[in-house]
Amino acid sequence: MMTIANTPQAEIERLAAAQRAYFRSGATRDYAFRRAQLKQLEAALKKWEKPLTEALWQDLHKSYEEAVLTELSIVKGEIRLHLKQLKRWMRPERKPSPLKLFPSRSRIISEPLGSTLIIAPWNYPVQLLLNPLVGAISAGCTALLKPSPYVPHTAKVLEELIRESFAEEYVALVQGNRAVNSALLAERFDLIFFTGSPALGRTVMEAAAKHLTPVILELGGKSPCIIDRDADLKVAAKRVAWGKSLNAGQTCIAPDYLLLHEAVHEEFLTELQGAFRTLLGEDPQQSKHFVRIVNERAFDRLTGYLAEGTIRFGGRTDRAERYIEPTLLEQLAPESKVLQEEIFGPILPVVPFREIDEAIRYITEREKPLALYYFGCNNRDRVLHHTSSGGACINDTIMHIANEELPFGGVGHSGMGAYHGRRSFESFSHRRAVVQSPTLLDLPVRYMPYTLFRWVKRIL
Repeated sequence: MMTIANTPQAEIERLAAAQRAYFRSGATRDYAFRRAQLKQLEAALKKWEKPLTEALWQDLHKSYEEAVLTELSIVKGEIRLHLKQLKRWMRPERKPSPLKLFPSRSRIISEPLGSTLIIAPWNYPVQLLLNPLVGAISAGCTALLKPSPYVPHTAKVLEELIRESFAEEYVALVQGNRAVNSALLAERFDLIFFTGSPALGRTVMEAAAKHLTPVILELGGKSPCIIDRDADLKVAAKRVAWGKSLNAGQTCIAPDYLLLHEAVHEEFLTELQGAFRTLLGEDPQQSKHFVRIVNERAFDRLTGYLAEGTIRFGGRTDRAERYIEPTLLEQLAPESKVLQEEIFGPILPVVPFREIDEAIRYITEREKPLALYYFGCNNRDRVLHHTSSGGACINDTIMHIANEELPFGGVGHSGMGAYHGRRSFESFSHRRAVVQSPTLLDLPVRYMPYTLFRWVKRIL
């Protein structure tokens, strides 16, 4: 298997210093520059589409169609929105000034934070590296990028794309394992954007604290999927099967477990099994649209879950191909690992419930998830009101990530900060408060010895 060499620490230090100096020069701040760089990234995606999709197939067995749908199209949509709205986002926002500030005027200006670090995971290696980059460019920052070494073919193509498209003092890419992460985190940045596991998120946050560097953490967790008794079971089954099949369940917002109302238990599971067959055929191993597990270590972790419950359907595996069939698990002990750990694979455990408050209690007794899915009608508002999650879909899965107008991010254990659309621009910006006061009129009321204080007090 192809491996990626670590970028030397001296090179990392050189690039970080060069980007800090370039940002200080002011070159990245102008609207025309930002727009030109967004157009450059848009053109690069078009030019490099074939190498990127081929690399995704080599690394993950990800089909061309799925690569375009879940990776390239999302970045392209983000770029289009930023090109359309950037001038408006950059305008100062006028704010009202209270009487006590008369005759001053107030406004907020958005200024770039500075030099930024973006660390991406392996599951959506193109989208989760380049989508934050759109925000960095739009806001006027520089960016040092770090893809995952677990998808070496894709990481190599991304390196070539970035090198060809941007000056290294503006946007550069470094490669390697966790030793490279450590070298990067030792540098001082003005923002760190990290997507990955909660465990690594703690490491990033600890390193950032040494420099008081702000962080955006896009993490994960166990995203519940509630199937209520009044759900449209056929539609629910199709959308749950799709959400779990996408990238073989290696999606931070994949349905992690089913909370299934006992009144529709058997009917729904029959529909769900049929939905998987419709999507992937009788033998998903032969489907070109079913992704493989990223590596043997992840494969072994996932197959270890299969002995924890009763397999309702699925369960076939092939370690040589890193293939695991979509599998549904029942009759699980509450303490089983598959119900405690984020699964990140095509295994779906079932937790039955009788009343909706049972399902709500099950969710709220655990860490806040990145996503929550509810299928039904009558208890929709109750579930949303009594739970918390990074995002949510009603009668659907995954699709909230596809709307660039919606913020995407976690809460609590599933992350902090958000991006997509205007939130990306704002996440890489500082909203700077400005009060502008004239000099021709200088009211004496604010100055010592406060002889008019009894009048001033009335307007405070």
